[in-house]
Amino acid sequence: MINNEELHLSVIVPVYNRPDEIKELLESLSKQTHSDFEVLIIEDGSTLRCEEVCQQFSEQLDIHYYFKPNSGRSQTRNYGMERASGNYFIIFDSDCIMPPSYIELVKKHLTNHFVDCFGGPDGADSSFSDMQKAINYSMTSIMTTGGIRGATHNVNKFSPRSFNMGMSKEVFQKVGGYKDMIGEDIDLSIRIKEAGFKTQLFPEAHVFHKRRVNLKKFFKQVNTFGKARLLLKKLHPSSLKLVHLLPMSFVLGNCLLLLLAAIFCSLWFLLPIGIFILAIFIESLIKNKKISIAFLSIVTSYTQLFGYGLGFISELITRKASRANQEELYKSH
Repeated sequence: MINNEELHLSVIVPVYNRPDEIKELLESLSKQTHSDFEVLIIEDGSTLRCEEVCQQFSEQLDIHYYFKPNSGRSQTRNYGMERASGNYFIIFDSDCIMPPSYIELVKKHLTNHFVDCFGGPDGADSSFSDMQKAINYSMTSIMTTGGIRGATHNVNKFSPRSFNMGMSKEVFQKVGGYKDMIGEDIDLSIRIKEAGFKTQLFPEAHVFHKRRVNLKKFFKQVNTFGKARLLLKKLHPSSLKLVHLLPMSFVLGNCLLLLLAAIFCSLWFLLPIGIFILAIFIESLIKNKKISIAFLSIVTSYTQLFGYGLGFISELITRKASRANQEELYKSH
């Protein structure tokens, strides 16, 4: 375990062709209330490099820029951890923005209640577009994901995700880094727990996740997540939980069976669908306080559930997502 005086943080960010995102991320890091940390930006063979952007923050941050041939995000994160000088690593996706108190809160938590690995939730900033807020709703709502991405009632069972994840150098050295696969962050979280290390959710260590996707890209992303869940089950049989079956059940039951029953029996079978849609609208309206986002949330929620559910069903039937093509599938988002 690292004692209080020896805790040194290294922030590691893989990036591929997203200099504008890196600028926003670095701006948020430059405004942190606690400045004792280093930043490693790992360029994964980009044609649109962010080196000049990084140089703009050289006086505000202890920043280190690396360029490497393209190999995917898993190896890129590992590349960064291998070169970090700190003894505790924090990994972000390039489309994240940190609140000013993020580093201070994390360091305080690790100082008072050290854990070997942590994860934080994600959310939408007030400046985000209506679509980004609607997608954020569908990725965090109990209506769609069961609230498993940052649920405070599961703080000790939480599986950290790589958009907002921290681990000690000791964990990296003993467990190893990310594997070349879809669902690589969940796989790593499971391996960390199996090695006897403690993981935990830090509810207050949230980031603003600025997903820059349209509905088509969002569908492909969650479709890949559905495929990944069965691949993870092969590696870790106990990792498949009831909540992971809900999108498949939604596709087959809530929609397919109810629609067929409505067509051939009675229109009353459409009532559960209507109630579900109304519940999404009301919850999103309460959270986002905007009617247009509430309507969009219905669309993004169905996109999320159908994308994940169909991906799960497809992999269950075809088993086409082999280990060889997992990293390529993950690049789709």
